[in-house]
Amino acid sequence: MADDDQGRDLAVDKAAEAIFSNVRFTIIESKDLSAEFAKELTTLLIANGGEVVQGTPFPDVTHIVSATIDFPEYTTATDALIPVVKPEWITTSIARKRLNQLRPFSPDPRMFFAGVTICCSDLPPGDKDAIIGGVLAIGGQYSGHLTRLVTHIVALSEEGDRCQQALAKRLRCKIVLPHWFDDCLKLGKRIDERPYTLPDPELTRAKADDPVRLPSDRHLIGASSPRTDRLPILADNPSPNRQNLSVFSKQNVMLDADLELGARLRGTIEELIVKAGGTVTGNVDRADVLICHYREALAYRAAIRANKQVGNLPWLYYLITHNTWTSPLRRLLHYPIARGGLPGFSEARISVSNYGGEARLYLENLIQAAGGEYTKTMRQDNTHLITARPHSEKCMAAKEWNIHMVNHLWLEESYAKWEVQSMSNPRYTHFPARTNLGEVVGQTPIDRQAIEADFDGEDDMPVLDPELQGGMLAIELKTGHKDGGTHLAQRISDGSPVPKAARFQKPRLGSITPKTPKAGRFIVAEKENETPGTTSSREAKDRAALKLHDLATDIALYEKQKKRTSGGIWGGRQGITESSVVKKRRSASISEADEDSSATEADNGRGLKRKKLTPPVSIRLVLTSYARWIGQLEREIEEKRRLRELGILVIQDPASCTHLAAPSIVRTQKFICTLALAPVIVSTHFVDHCLDKHELPRPERYLLKDTEAERRLGFKLKDAVRRAGTNKRHLLRGKSIYCTANVHGGFDTYKAIVAANGGQCMLFRARPGAVRSRAVGMGDRDDEEAAEGDDVVEVPEVIYLLSGDTDEERKLWPRFKGMAQENGMRAKVVKTDWLLDVTMAQELRDASSYEIDGEAD
Repeated sequence: MADDDQGRDLAVDKAAEAIFSNVRFTIIESKDLSAEFAKELTTLLIANGGEVVQGTPFPDVTHIVSATIDFPEYTTATDALIPVVKPEWITTSIARKRLNQLRPFSPDPRMFFAGVTICCSDLPPGDKDAIIGGVLAIGGQYSGHLTRLVTHIVALSEEGDRCQQALAKRLRCKIVLPHWFDDCLKLGKRIDERPYTLPDPELTRAKADDPVRLPSDRHLIGASSPRTDRLPILADNPSPNRQNLSVFSKQNVMLDADLELGARLRGTIEELIVKAGGTVTGNVDRADVLICHYREALAYRAAIRANKQVGNLPWLYYLITHNTWTSPLRRLLHYPIARGGLPGFSEARISVSNYGGEARLYLENLIQAAGGEYTKTMRQDNTHLITARPHSEKCMAAKEWNIHMVNHLWLEESYAKWEVQSMSNPRYTHFPARTNLGEVVGQTPIDRQAIEADFDGEDDMPVLDPELQGGMLAIELKTGHKDGGTHLAQRISDGSPVPKAARFQKPRLGSITPKTPKAGRFIVAEKENETPGTTSSREAKDRAALKLHDLATDIALYEKQKKRTSGGIWGGRQGITESSVVKKRRSASISEADEDSSATEADNGRGLKRKKLTPPVSIRLVLTSYARWIGQLEREIEEKRRLRELGILVIQDPASCTHLAAPSIVRTQKFICTLALAPVIVSTHFVDHCLDKHELPRPERYLLKDTEAERRLGFKLKDAVRRAGTNKRHLLRGKSIYCTANVHGGFDTYKAIVAANGGQCMLFRARPGAVRSRAVGMGDRDDEEAAEGDDVVEVPEVIYLLSGDTDEERKLWPRFKGMAQENGMRAKVVKTDWLLDVTMAQELRDASSYEIDGEAD
């Protein structure tokens, strides 16, 4: 903002130099560059000699101003070599009275040091030059003096003069170890600098295998799968028909036949496209955007040739959900997939470790989209382990079994570049000590040039049916050298066996039985002028071969011991004992449940221990109000482990549960949220039996029965579960429910309950715009309003305010009703019991008896 203010002052200065003369700009509005800000930038540009033009294609534009690369014309602009810069480039250029360099102000996410200005303190000259060069190359800036523009000071300690000066002046910059830049440059991604921040960096005080906090993976929601069966739900409103969509403004959209949409779903999607300002066409030549699932149809190839936007159905849903344009190339699984997968990838058997939540789901789907096989458990025949850290049971087994262990960048870049990348690249085997690489998952975009090159000139190529791939396959042959690499697609259609040149092979220590080598293997190739060897020389060679044969067993054992994770090289009896241990370990597999425990190691703070094989999970149990564990943390941890040995996994998130256990019908958040998923509800006696008898009884013998609570609350638990199955978490769909800040139980509790039942819960603070109007449909009205005639659409929408009876909350009621009336809605101020009773019974109830304002609507 300081640059903005300074820029405005200079803009009105009569003596200011017209630094933007002969420069024509186009400003791209987005959620980070509002229309109001765009007007301010326009004023600045014109006042300093620039010219602002509107419309696309860009007429003689020299610069494009945008806060993001996510706009439809970005590809066209880059092809035309038109620079795209952030708004800060304008204000900084005005402040300095000269045009700045473009690279530090690029919105391209590949310039991940954009916005970073470094200053070095007491570093060796070689390290300093290397860091400065790397930062400048990837969008950052260097300052030789400590100014307020510096964002990072690079130092080995805080004792340097510049560090002390920054601390004394309380400058808002971070003092980081040079290791941060080293790790960022090795990965080609910007990672969190907190583990590297002085004065007490986690990097220097924590052990290598200490738990690491799990990163957020919210950016992967809606982009973790190439298929989706759910219609988009808008971020600002639970009903997509009630949002002023504009993401497809003036765009012609074509839905390809390979999406296999039903008539009803297709009609709904087309309606959303039209509401978003677009039109639907069946002609690819007229389309601006093509939505398809596979990279094989003629429509896809025509769209690629014409440089049109091509994405899949999850990408379409993502645009509608966020009402913001993003390129389908930005996220790997937003682009259509190839039916046969990545050439040469079909032999890959890959397991995943140390990634959790949405990131793990994303990697599973990406492996399958690339044509590989994902395995939850890891066995000796796995070819790869993709891990975010090199510390887990799977990682230990991978080292023992000589399985390739890489980070997710190898998978992402192989898919993005449509070519299996060499695992010798150090980027793919680099694991920063205190970073979980899950924080940079999903940041790799599709390489458009690689995609176009792969499908270029193959319009006549027949579609590869997976069932026919034995007789017709595209085999990719490539060399390992970057400068001399070749790419050849060879079709095999004569029915001969498919060559296995592209198969993944991994080393198997000790898998070859030692044999006497052939004599020719050890004979040096004959020279042009060399005389034949004498009989004595041949005898010496034979003796050498025999000696090598005798040593073969010892050599194999030595090589195996050298691969041990402990680093020790043993012999004698110890070697024999170790060999027997290896055989036992190779017969075991590392289960998915064990890996789940490693994904939550940051929560329990416990190191991983070697575990015996556990049975597969048959029951995912949510447990509430279990008196046996209250105040007994150690007992809880131990007994959860024992339950897991019986196939019962105790979880906290009800989204994936199959069973719910409670001592009685209780009105807890966990009970009510889980009830919405229609699980099997059992008594906690079921858990007691499992722990006391160490056996798994039939859950039906312990179904929860609580006639007292059923009589008091006015519903039957059996009927509520049946209705929950029918509702499918849509009981409150279309309902607007507000809460006061001081409501008993807390806003977060009721927000979770409403969300679990498909509704939307918002905090009401009586601010302008807090209550928003929505178009009314019969499916959104209260049961009391849903009369027999569907043509009655003027009935105002009912909104609810959950409130207590305190004086402070009472003051909000008139304002809530007033806002509702202004928006043509009816307001009801109700007790929290209304929501609890409705969600417990899984049926809507008349709210009149729960109203607490004492007034009729």
